[in-house]
Amino acid sequence: MAYPRIPDYADLAEALKLYSQLKHEYGAKGIAPVLAEVEKAMKASLAKLKKLPIDGKLARREPNDLKRIRALRPKGPRKLWGGFEKKIYADRLKGAMLGRFAGCTLGAPVEFWPIDKMEALAEENGMPFPPDDYWKYVPEPKRLRYNLSPREAYTRDKMNGVPVDDDIAYTLLGLLVVEDFGPGFSIADNGKAWVKYLPYACTAEKVALANLQAGVPALQAGGRNNPYCEWIGADIRSDPWGYMAPGYPEFAADMAYRDAYISHRRQGIYGEMFFSAAIAAAFAVDDPVEALQIGLTEIPAQCALARDIRWALKTAPKIKNYRQARDAMDARFKGMHPVHTNNNAVLTVWGLTTGGRDFSRVISETVAMGMDNDCTAATAGSICGAVIGAANIPAKWTKRFNNTVHSYLIGKRRFTVSGLLQRFTRQAELVWKSC
Repeated sequence: MAYPRIPDYADLAEALKLYSQLKHEYGAKGIAPVLAEVEKAMKASLAKLKKLPIDGKLARREPNDLKRIRALRPKGPRKLWGGFEKKIYADRLKGAMLGRFAGCTLGAPVEFWPIDKMEALAEENGMPFPPDDYWKYVPEPKRLRYNLSPREAYTRDKMNGVPVDDDIAYTLLGLLVVEDFGPGFSIADNGKAWVKYLPYACTAEKVALANLQAGVPALQAGGRNNPYCEWIGADIRSDPWGYMAPGYPEFAADMAYRDAYISHRRQGIYGEMFFSAAIAAAFAVDDPVEALQIGLTEIPAQCALARDIRWALKTAPKIKNYRQARDAMDARFKGMHPVHTNNNAVLTVWGLTTGGRDFSRVISETVAMGMDNDCTAATAGSICGAVIGAANIPAKWTKRFNNTVHSYLIGKRRFTVSGLLQRFTRQAELVWKSC
């Protein structure tokens, strides 16, 4: 998709600001009316953009309601287990959860960094690139992320527990939603949990949370004043639904839909459904690519995300490393925002196809690809971890977690890894009993 040429409004806005200040310093009069005129024109243009009609044929291929989404799915297994396989699940759940924590923690200090900047950091650290372990040192080591964990807490020697990140918080939040309301929770129930547990959020989640706090019903919260509705925020919330519906990709995607709809539309919804289904499938297969292929059976076959994922899988044999992955992604998605669902999903796919069952390579190559690389590496690590199990994840990635997970959720600042494993298992058992 070729995006329209968008003028550099940021530079223009900065020039307006600077010249208004300069003219004020020089004693000019009449500055305020000029700025008011600009503001009025911008608001009018924004209103016109919002009112432009969308392509109806495309919208019918990419519905937002679950019934029509399911009607447009390709054939799929829907359910891979005949019943809850607790012995298989135990090690794979631990692998999936630790895999997510490790991928996120490796990527967090270099989130959105250009590749050459990450390469320079690796050289400064005396490390190979892609990194074969957590960073030894990161810039601004004392600066807090999410007002809680200093950046040095994400490094090899200063780590003490899984440090805070939104990619971790939403995994925890999903568990809390089901513990509070059961696996049949409604979108409205989910909205109540957001208001109860989320102190703040970003992009689409920030819009939805603000709408909820203002009294907007949960079914409408994601559709009001939300230009971020196809960004990656729902995608990163995929994991808990897969963990609680192992071997049952259809139900994982069902729960993911009820979560995604609160803040996202179209590709944003499909991203969470796709990865939730793939994670659920990863508990029952031995190949990450097979899990991804099963994930595709839970979203509309002709939606943009499905087409992009199929392209990524078809192109995968040509992608041997992070450089090739990034170049191919940049060429296909020129103009797309770097926090979009689709471009980052493609990198997640290539992290898995490049690394296969080699956990270290999966997360290191995915981080090295850049973009929203704490999110992509977390998801890739989760899928790989579910496929291979915790016993096959090298200890260097988990030894400093110290059975502790830090969080910024309201009233839920600390969890234990062992406790989370027990709690997810309890909910997975309940899901399978209700089947």
